[in-house]
Order: sequence, then structure tokens, then C-alpha cells
Amino acid sequence: MALSLQEQLLKAGLTDKKKVKQVKQQKHKQAKEQQRHKVVETDEAKLAAATAIEAKKNKDRELNQQTKIEAEKKAVVAQIKQLIEVNKQPKGKGDVVCNFTDGNVIKRMYVNITTQKDISQGKLAIVKYEQGYELVPMPVADKIAERDAQTVVYRVDALSREDKVSSEQDDWYADYQIPDDLSW
Repeated sequence: MALSLQEQLLKAGLTDKKKVKQVKQQKHKQAKEQQRHKVVETDEAKLAAATAIEAKKNKDRELNQQTKIEAEKKAVVAQIKQLIEVNKQPKGKGDVVCNFTDGNVIKRMYVNITTQKDISQGKLAIVKYEQGYELVPMPVADKIAERDAQTVVYRVDALSREDKVSSEQDDWYADYQIPDDLSW
């Protein structure tokens, strides 16, 4: 039969009978104390391990959420790219200049006369695509704007709404009558 650790240590001469007896008495006292006072010793190692596991779970959740958000952004970009590639309209030979603004910068695109009329009538919209700009039909521009409004650069109906708002703000004095005796 195999010897216990205490017996092995005694045989090897690493400890003596007096120390073994002390350790046994200490363990016995602790067991009695716990029974009398119902004291529960907290195992610090277990607590530290549990908090470390919980922290790791929280970190993993955050990382998973970030990767999910990034994947959704990539999917939206891919959808926009596909919508533009499938629905882009020809610009024509380029004999008419179509000026539009991209942020604070005025850009120009050379299109033919019919395309320029379609843009001004609100049938086509100008969208950012890779390094340049493309023309897409208005329903497609609406779908692109739902995914990313900054991709749609120029659309006539959006400009007309802005003009109406600004004209309503400018005409606040329109309700007042101009006196007849006013001379300029």
C-alpha cells in the first residue's frame, strides 16, 4: 500500500513527528471552530478565479458585439456598392456640365442633355461611388439613403425641401402690409 505524504516526508527526514502532530491539532481546532461558530472560510483563490472568469465573459461579450457591429457595417457597404453597380445609369458623351455640391466642395460632371434633364426633374440622383460619382434612379437613391444618407450627394427633391424651409424662414415678414406712402 502507498504511504501518505506525511509518512513519506517523515521517512525522507524532511519533517519530524512533532510538526506532524502540530498540523493535525491545528486542523482539528479549525474544524471544531467552524462547527461551533458556523464560520465559513472563504476561499480567496476561488473568489479570484470567479471574478476573473466573469471579467473574461464581459470582455468576450464586448468583443463579440464590436465584431457584430463591424460586420453589419461591412454588409451595409456591400449592399450600397451592389445597388450602385447594378443600377448605375450612363452619363452620356459629356457635352453639358452638371454642377453639384459634395459637402462644401462644388463638383462637376459632364453628361448629355437628356441625362441633365432627368437630373433636374428628379428622376436621377448623384451618389458617391469609390473614387468618383455615379447616376442612379431616384427609387434606388432612396434605398441607398436608408442605408447611408451621406452616400447620396445630390438629389433635386432634397434641394427643393431645403429651399422651401429657407423661403419660409425668409418670409416671416410677408404677413405685414407695406404702407402706401413708403417711398424708396
